[in-house]
Amino acid sequence: MVKIFVTGGAGFIGSAVIRHIINNTNDSVINIDKLTYAGNLESLISISESPNYTFIQADICDSEKINQLFAEYQPDAVMHLAAESHVDRSIDGPSEFIQTNIIGTYTLLEAARHYWNQLSTDKKSAFRFHHISTDEVYGDLESTTDLFTETTPYAPSSPYSASKASSDHLVRAWQRTYDLPTIVTNCSNNYGPFHYPEKLIPLIILNALEGKPLPVYGNGQQIRDWLYVEDHARALYKVVTEGKISETYNIGGHNEKANIDVVKTICSILEELAPNKPNGINNYSDLITYVTDRPGHDLRYAIDATKIKNELNWVPEETFETGLRKTVEWYLNNTEWVESVQNNKYNRERLGV
Repeated sequence: MVKIFVTGGAGFIGSAVIRHIINNTNDSVINIDKLTYAGNLESLISISESPNYTFIQADICDSEKINQLFAEYQPDAVMHLAAESHVDRSIDGPSEFIQTNIIGTYTLLEAARHYWNQLSTDKKSAFRFHHISTDEVYGDLESTTDLFTETTPYAPSSPYSASKASSDHLVRAWQRTYDLPTIVTNCSNNYGPFHYPEKLIPLIILNALEGKPLPVYGNGQQIRDWLYVEDHARALYKVVTEGKISETYNIGGHNEKANIDVVKTICSILEELAPNKPNGINNYSDLITYVTDRPGHDLRYAIDATKIKNELNWVPEETFETGLRKTVEWYLNNTEWVESVQNNKYNRERLGV
């Protein structure tokens, strides 16, 4: 049984990782999360009573607390997902992204390094620090056929992607300079259940159901590679348990879609699953509204996931069509979760505040 620290475990991807580990392995998880606006413990209710699960509310920038947690829990691995991740928010207020994504990663690396240095030889060799990052660090692709590989040069476009690029560089530097056993993964756009409502897919679903405008940046031709979050969780667990030290693995869904096509597909699914429309509208697609493009908006992301397929035998199980349908169905069936996360109700009740 492996003991794993998961930072940011109350977030969208982090909670999927924890649910996967608790439901499919004998490993134990210590979830370290500050519980900012995007962290929601309600996403973990299904496994919260497991004896293999522990939640600690803590800020990864708090070096004293993080050092204390390493000493107390003695983890065998760290899966570092805690991050500010919304591009629009980074444009409006970049300072939190610098603090959490860069300073937080530095603080965690230093705590892990000091802890790792005092381990026995066997435990040292088994320890892993897995840093989970994004394909946005690569910038965008000009050609319609190019793909991001693990050796693509970094060219971040937004404060968010620049802060994640910085954290990637720190992780690799700590491996090169201090021999800390690190692994980096860079993923494409995730989607699926428990996704915070400000992100594109849940935003479009929820706005459509309320008869609100469906905002599409620019002409909607920005292309993203979409990865179902539960496929990503499987990949991340494979990497932390089977991946090679100092390696980078790109994780993609093999699903390139223009944003406007994603929006129209959601509308089509809703026509079938939620035919009783609000406000007397004829078609959900009538709500599509083109808005001014955001500054520095990358045009196309696409990942070459050949390496993780060949080396770790991982491929996504969901197509975009099957994953998106599951996602729409989940939001239709979990309106209470949406209301709770929008009000941060569950976190406040759980923590008695």
